[in-house]
Amino acid sequence: MQVSYVTVAEDVDGSPITDHDPALVETLLQRTDGFVWVDIEHWDEQAYRLLKETFHCHSLVLDACARMNHVPTIHAYPAHVFVTLFVPLTIESGRVHRIELDQIIGERYLVTVHGPYDGGVNEDEATREVDAVRYRIVSGRFHPTRPSQLSYAVGSAMARRQQEAVGQVAQRLPALEAEVMSGDLSQPEKLLERLFLLRHELLVVRTMAAQSYDMYARIESLKGRVSDAHRGYAKDLAKQFERVKSVADGELDFLFGIIDLYQTRVTTKMTIAMERLAVIAAITLPVTALASVYGMNVIVNQTTHVGQLVGVLAVMLAISGVLLRWTKRQGWW
Repeated sequence: MQVSYVTVAEDVDGSPITDHDPALVETLLQRTDGFVWVDIEHWDEQAYRLLKETFHCHSLVLDACARMNHVPTIHAYPAHVFVTLFVPLTIESGRVHRIELDQIIGERYLVTVHGPYDGGVNEDEATREVDAVRYRIVSGRFHPTRPSQLSYAVGSAMARRQQEAVGQVAQRLPALEAEVMSGDLSQPEKLLERLFLLRHELLVVRTMAAQSYDMYARIESLKGRVSDAHRGYAKDLAKQFERVKSVADGELDFLFGIIDLYQTRVTTKMTIAMERLAVIAAITLPVTALASVYGMNVIVNQTTHVGQLVGVLAVMLAISGVLLRWTKRQGWW
């Protein structure tokens, strides 16, 4: 757990953000020259007590921070707003982890709670957005004056992370499009699998962006329950996530077009193959029938009757010719 105090006074000497012992949170909350930022990397008993006893969080908030959630959440309370958001992390093609970040946004404090998340997720990836915002404050490139502004910076970083995930898929689409356009249908299963795995990645990110948009649109509508400044930040974040959703929708439409083209080509190839097989079956059917009749035991010949043999072969050829002409007129070949 990292407890920091963000100083907003312009004439303050030293770093605008300083770290403190978690036991000093209540004392820090009494100061008026800044606000408190508590970053909880791992949920434990100490974090539970701090949120319950110091920040007086509702039991629903404590439960949401302790377990893995599956959809974004927003709860508005008199003292703070609780928000749960997700960012994607693609480990391999088609396998996307959802990294959860919970935020408790008050007038004098911001609490960020990471995870829990799936196994295999690197801790640096899980805290990337928060670490980036903190680095901006330490380096003097970002001077938040209120917790909602700091939360806005974290939310913007999460929106960028989602857009990066869309961009990574978009970078792989041209190569797959070229492969589909080349007409190589030798291994349709593998190519279709790659296309559908990409579609899955896009759908995951698109869903995250759409749900995040709904969460911040809800905060924007809470007039009278949250500050106007907070609602203004929420409105801008809603637009950012809506933009990510729109970009993901565009890439999905493009990908669906590629999938439809490839499936159409495979289906057409199979249809043509079935038609040719039908032609072969139609031509060989009368030949097989005549050969079967003459192969019966009830017809016994001691010697070959040349005239009869020629006649039978002529009939076979004639029937086959008629069938070939008929299939040609049907457009089967």
